[in-house]
Amino acid sequence: MEVLKEEEEYNWREVKLPSLIPIVPEPELEREKGERRRGRDIVIAIDHGPNSKHAFDWALIHLCRLADTLHLVHAVSSVKNDVVYEMTQGLMEKLAIEAFQVAMVKSVARIVEGDAGKVICKEAERIKPAAVVMGTRGRSLVQSVMQGSVGEYCFHHSKAPVIIVPMECMNEA
Repeated sequence: MEVLKEEEEYNWREVKLPSLIPIVPEPELEREKGERRRGRDIVIAIDHGPNSKHAFDWALIHLCRLADTLHLVHAVSSVKNDVVYEMTQGLMEKLAIEAFQVAMVKSVARIVEGDAGKVICKEAERIKPAAVVMGTRGRSLVQSVMQGSVGEYCFHHSKAPVIIVPMECMNEA
């Protein structure tokens, strides 16, 4: 087992998402001026595959509530690759709009460089989310044991709760 060292640095790039937060007028009544309950942070591991999209959809339907913030995280081998950045930015923008339309939640996105499992755990440690949501690759048990999986790595190494959404789960919803 390889443990991620505390002082280990990693590269990342913020993804500029469109601002979808509605402008709310000041409350008129005194009782409405009290501080509202703060929302939760939820990390969702995103890639360009259908399993990741299913996990995203599951999180919107079953986990998100109004004041939450979704942190979309995509792990890549190099953050300097502009083609990958532009494709991922387009995907993240589409998902942010969908998250706002479906669950009225705010989204922030980040592309991180490195091994997927390690950087997802590192982001979870930085954000301290209520949950980390990710999809599966759909491999058999034998393949997962022999090759390992990002979900399994995060399940064992993340300090935040990890929710792994299998493909079968979306067929029921």
